Amino acid sequence: MEKNQQKEMSFLDHLEELRWLLVRSSAAILICGIVAFFFSDFIFNEIIFGPKNPDFVTYQFFCDLGKQFDMGDTMCITEINLPIQNREMGGQFSMHMWTSITVGFIFAFPFILWEIWKFISPALYEKEKKYAASFIIISSILFFIGVLFGYYLIAPLSVQFFASYIVSPEISNSIDIDSYMSLMKTSAIASGLLFELPIIIFFLTKIGLVTPEFLRKYRKYTLVVVLIVAAVITPPDVLSQIIVTIPIMILYEASILISVLVVKSQEKEKLKA
Repeated sequence: MEKNQQKEMSFLDHLEELRWLLVRSSAAILICGIVAFFFSDFIFNEIIFGPKNPDFVTYQFFCDLGKQFDMGDTMCITEINLPIQNREMGGQFSMHMWTSITVGFIFAFPFILWEIWKFISPALYEKEKKYAASFIIISSILFFIGVLFGYYLIAPLSVQFFASYIVSPEISNSIDIDSYMSLMKTSAIASGLLFELPIIIFFLTKIGLVTPEFLRKYRKYTLVVVLIVAAVITPPDVLSQIIVTIPIMILYEASILISVLVVKSQEKEKLKA
């Protein structure tokens, strides 16, 4: 069956569809952002500034884990000295607005995926279009898991490391709010997008840009990069680095498996043709 039995769209028609995709997605982000704006106390005090608290669940987890491995209190955190300042007149208002938009993007992500699916669906076979719900559900779950991974693991480990890193006693840390918010946003959003790797590999394999052999060939290089990143963002102990590395490598291995399944499916289609 042909990919699209409807009248073929012109280039300008595609641009119009893309424009409305951006309009509807922006509207969804704005609506979710307005809702988030009115929950600023909870979002800032409980969520965003949570990793500044030594009682944060991640620090407690590492503390308990260290005790389980007979490491005593070496992995326990009793104090995080991280004063945060605002140096611009409208800094806090601007931060409030952009943080609301960021939260709006996170919660509107499933709708954005739906809009993207509608945009690319004319290029798909009829039997592939029926997987719309699965695509949106799986992609959304992976994204939210990635955001939680970034928030509960990457962000607190980064906060703890940079707050305690001292190059000279003559220098005191007084972190600008923009710098802190950038770290939190990057940790959450980047991790969420990173967890979309299996979905990205699926589509790249479908169009022939990636093969299982290519992914296997560069596995060792990927591992080295992940280990370097883990060493930078985690405390200087092997256990923390392993905890960060394992989920990312599992994602990579899952992507290889998905690529294999896509290639096998394409080969079966060729045999049937």
